[in-house]
Amino acid sequence: MRILGIDPGTAILGWGVLDSTGATISAVAYGALTTLANTPPAERLVQLFAGLQTVLAQHRPDAAAIEELFFSRNVTTALAVGQARGVVLLAIAQAGVPIYEYKPREVKQAVVGYGGADKRQIQEMVRMTLSLATIPKPDDTADALAIALCHAYTAPAMQRIAAQL
Repeated sequence: MRILGIDPGTAILGWGVLDSTGATISAVAYGALTTLANTPPAERLVQLFAGLQTVLAQHRPDAAAIEELFFSRNVTTALAVGQARGVVLLAIAQAGVPIYEYKPREVKQAVVGYGGADKRQIQEMVRMTLSLATIPKPDDTADALAIALCHAYTAPAMQRIAAQL
């Protein structure tokens, strides 16, 4: 199964593509879509949408995993992330790719084994699990890979449950 993980944001949108076959998980590609701060908000969203369409067309994932929006104290940041998240959901849905959403604590639990893990622990576990020489940068890229890993670990159980229904 090919999984696209997304960490949404308007300035930096992290993405990562993994292949998961049985117990083997490997990184296919990863990176970040970036927009300039002085670009009008609507144009930033257009740029993210076009960039994500390119990633989807190039890597053709079987599933996409995205972090659920959490409530932030900074309303402006929460709104911007929500807008980016909407663009991501639209691009993925238009590509016909099933979308799975995970809470931040679920991602931490799946990747590190502890729902209260800090960013450094998650990044290091992503690096080790995928046998990468260095932690992917920017942080949003490592986060996207962690979200994809969460789905790689969770999907088999979800499939077993669905088969029993």
